Amino acid sequence: MSAGTPQDAEAALPAEGVVDAEFTVINEFTAVRVSKIRTPNGHRVEIRSLRLGHRIRLDPLALESVTWQSPDVFSHFLDQPFGPGPSPSP
Repeated sequence: MSAGTPQDAEAALPAEGVVDAEFTVINEFTAVRVSKIRTPNGHRVEIRSLRLGHRIRLDPLALESVTWQSPDVFSHFLDQPFGPGPSPSP
């Protein structure tokens, strides 16, 4: 492999990744930032809760697996609307 190849550029990325693009989705209940990130292991989509600080990075297969779910799966997530752990103080 010669210097200057795409593989060299990917290997030179910091472990936390480089943000290629991002946008924020906000409603009256929450604010979420969605970012496309280049990492040494490939592209990821990071979804971050701006209010609670939770985040997850999904590779393409994990992201596709979201499409395999029924709406009931996501309704079940809302049984703990503030995520795992104790609820935040009001």
